[in-house]
This record gives sequence, structure tokens and C-alpha cells, in this order.
Amino acid sequence: MFAVTATSLDADQPLTGLTLGERPDPDVPDGWTTVTVKAAALNHHDLWSLRGIGLPADRLPMILGCDASGVDEDGNEVIVHAVIGDPARGGGDETLDPKRTLLSESHPGTFAEKVAVPRRNLVPKPAGLSFEEAACLPTSWLTAYRMLFEKAGLEPGASVLVQGAGGGVATALIALGSAAGYRVYATSRSESKRKRAVELGAAEAFEPGARLPERVDAVLETVGQATWAHSLKSLRPGGRIVVSGATSGQLPPAELNRVFFLQLSVTGSTMGTRDQLERLARFLVNSGVRPRIDRVLPLTEAREGFAAMAEGDLFGKIVFTL
Repeated sequence: MFAVTATSLDADQPLTGLTLGERPDPDVPDGWTTVTVKAAALNHHDLWSLRGIGLPADRLPMILGCDASGVDEDGNEVIVHAVIGDPARGGGDETLDPKRTLLSESHPGTFAEKVAVPRRNLVPKPAGLSFEEAACLPTSWLTAYRMLFEKAGLEPGASVLVQGAGGGVATALIALGSAAGYRVYATSRSESKRKRAVELGAAEAFEPGARLPERVDAVLETVGQATWAHSLKSLRPGGRIVVSGATSGQLPPAELNRVFFLQLSVTGSTMGTRDQLERLARFLVNSGVRPRIDRVLPLTEAREGFAAMAEGDLFGKIVFTL
């Protein structure tokens, strides 16, 4: 089968290890099944894998990709949940399983004609979502859903700041937050991305570090080091930062004096559960919200999509089709 594979790792030039070509069909362990992939979405996770973050050299070659939608062995249209874990080991939450992993870390990923997954990882794809839209959900949109509706602990009408508008998680946060009745502010270095953030539903969009019209109830943080000080300063007393990524670096000054004096909370969030993915899909159908797709490419042109993500030249998701 045709697949997109990591065959070597390079922290500085990750695309040198990207190989497109034929790979063996996936092995199917007991309790697993196969999905014929119709669409698969690109994530920063895939670039990090090529840099050697989370993917050691002894697991190469590895088919990349976490997200997919397709057709199962019985002909049902499905969305693939990317978290491979046991809810029982995580107290009912597979993302808290100490042994949990994502597709493309220990098991071959979704950038292929077929992918093998545990049967419980299949979520029915609503007819109201296209395969391309559904493929955007399992990583970035599910991460945003959990950040907003579980980790932030906010009610409709609350105010939130989304740092770094443009990426998949950030655009999902803006769209979901505005649909749920939050007052959403966003930041971006790009004037065009700030404009598009407002089109997605943000009340206002600002340059990084700008003073906001108000101190917000929560900051939704995926950038990390470059925006951390601004995130802390933008919170009201008692507010919360929910962090699910650190694309600009993981070692910002903690500013603990501000944290304890203003009684701020810092909460981590990673992915979401299979049940949350199913609820997310229903929410999109009921609300009319759809993932912002930057471009759709055939899987045979995956290198173009990886290059665009590496350069930051995107707003929304890059989707590969088969």
C-alpha cells in the first residue's frame, strides 16, 4: 500500500527523513480492525516525529499520521480516535493511561491506504461531516474541545484569550469558543491571520503582547515560551491558563510571584477521550461549525503539506486525501 513514512530523523531538517512509497499492509492484532483511509489530517506532531521528538530511531521506519476518517471492514463511515490506551489503566480516561501512545509513535499511523486500530477507537462519522472535515477532529479539534469544555471550567459568556491564531488547535479554539458563547480574543504576528481569526468568530484579534480590552477568565496556550508572560498578565485574579503545547519553547520564566499572588491556575491538557471525540462530532453537526481547512492535497503530494507546516504558511488544517 502507498504510505508516508519517517525513515530517518533530523532535528534541523526534518523533511529529509520523509519518504513516500510502498509499505506492507498493517498487521492486525486481536481486538483490532482496519480502516480504509479516505482523508487524513497533518499535525505538528508529524513534524516533531521527523525531528526525533517522541519517535526514537529504533522504531523506524514508521508510517506517520494521527488523524483519519474512512470506512471500516463492515462498510461504516468512521473517524479514527488517535489515542491508543486502556481507559481502565487511566481511571476511566485513556489519555491518563501511563502506557498510552498515539498512532505513529508505537503503531503505524494514518498516512496510508489502510490503518489498523483497536475496535473501540472507531467513532461513527456523522453524515453531515465530509471525510475531509472529519479527519481534522481527532487531534487538534479534540484537543481544543477538551481545553475549552473540560479543563477551562468556564460557562458561556466567559472571556478567553487564544494565543497564536493560525494553527489547527488555535483555529478550533476560536471556532468552538465563539459557537459556545465565549467572548474570544486572539493574537497573531500576521495581520492576515488576525483578520481571519475575527472571521472565525473572535471578538477582536491583536498583535502578540498587546494589552487586551479586559483581563480574561482563561488563556488557551499552545505557543509556550514566546507568549507565556503575556498569558499570565492577561488573566484576571483567579484565572486559569490551559496549556496543550509549547511550539516556541518549554522553558519560560515561571513568574511564580504573579501565580500565587493572583491565585492563578495552570492546567495541562492532552488530546481527549474517545467519548469526547464522539460528542465533538455531534456538536459540529448541531452547531454548524466546521473545521477551517487551509488546503487539501492528495497523499502523493504530502511533502508540499509538510513544507507548508514547517514554514508556518497555513491557517487551519492541511488534509491529505486518498
